[in-house]
Amino acid sequence: MAYVRNLQMFVRVYELGGMSAAARDQRTSPAVASSRISDLEKHLGVRLFNRTTRSLKPTENGKLFYDGARKVLDAIAEAEAAIASAGDNPRGTLFVAAPLGIGRRFVAPAVPLFKDSYPQIDVRLRLSDRVIDVTGEGLDLAFHLGILEDSNLKVRVITECPRILCASPAYVARRGHPENGEALIADKHDCLSLRFPGAREFQWSLETPSGRRKFAVTGPFESDDGDVLTRWALDGRGIVMKPIFEVAEHLKSGALTPVAEATPPVPVQLACLSPHRRLKDPKVQLFTDFMINHIKTQLASAGHG
Repeated sequence: MAYVRNLQMFVRVYELGGMSAAARDQRTSPAVASSRISDLEKHLGVRLFNRTTRSLKPTENGKLFYDGARKVLDAIAEAEAAIASAGDNPRGTLFVAAPLGIGRRFVAPAVPLFKDSYPQIDVRLRLSDRVIDVTGEGLDLAFHLGILEDSNLKVRVITECPRILCASPAYVARRGHPENGEALIADKHDCLSLRFPGAREFQWSLETPSGRRKFAVTGPFESDDGDVLTRWALDGRGIVMKPIFEVAEHLKSGALTPVAEATPPVPVQLACLSPHRRLKDPKVQLFTDFMINHIKTQLASAGHG
């Protein structure tokens, strides 16, 4: 088992690009992570990483060894999954990621319910609105809210989510009511943007009479937390683009009001993403089915299914 743990640490250091990040991922200390890599290097008789005080890079031997180590760990996981599927009590740990809004509203409240049904499965849930590298971060499952692109992951679409541009009545009274995307630009409206390290696009995709267009909106505030943007919009600080289910209560109460209705945002999809090598794992299938059913039920009861 010690050798397997060393392999696991090597793979996570390689994928995450750092000893501290891998240690956090494996729920241990950087000193233990470094010791496991050193033990593996001694066993192999080669250096796997070039380390300095500021960087850690895989050597050529490290690059060669990664593919084999990954295949070994995948084979072990597949064998364990086969044993688990043969029994009535699936067990193990699931590593799951979700956007903040989806995670807080739907996933996190349902995790204890899932645990009640499957007490031998532990769930490690990470919430973030940044772009997630499902494979690189060693995740079993990630919830994705956005416009799906080509991917080498298994995708299960839960539902399509219409979005809306909205602002507080106070903001509209102060700055005016933009009718469309062109007005957002021409009148230099304060647009609240979701941005984070590694974000590739700082534009809003809107449906126009001539088709979908991207508008390079600007504004004084941005955050990597979508709920923060909603709070700023409620405080009258600007216009926000949100899935309707996230702001439905505020629209109903009048705390937020729709704007630029002539050019609504392009809808996004809520989906589950999994590496193909995880598909035979029964705990991944159980968790995915459980969460999809839960989310669809919650959306339907709120009138958004």
